[in-house]
Amino acid sequence: TLTGTLSKDSTWPEGDWRNTYFVPENLHSSVERADALKPLVPDGMTMAEMALRFILANPSVGTIIPGMRRLHNVESNVATSDGAALAPELLAQLKGHRWERTPKSWSG
Repeated sequence: TLTGTLSKDSTWPEGDWRNTYFVPENLHSSVERADALKPLVPDGMTMAEMALRFILANPSVGTIIPGMRRLHNVESNVATSDGAALAPELLAQLKGHRWERTPKSWSG
């Protein structure tokens, strides 16, 4: 969802794992949460980059394992990890979007 590419109307082919994870309840709430973050994305940065930089800002995190299906994902993710840290003000705003939720029985 943090790629900013999903909508409440997103669908996937039969058998795709996202049909199990993004049941309507999960998809709608995930999209709403991601949409609330869009205004915070700095100019010249993607939402995915902002999310990765937010994770890397945590001193307890030494590495992240983002999805890399295509070469441009690899290049973007490597560049993100080498990039500048997010501004302290933005980090504080993002922390306000923390989402505590209880896993559903179907999520394992």
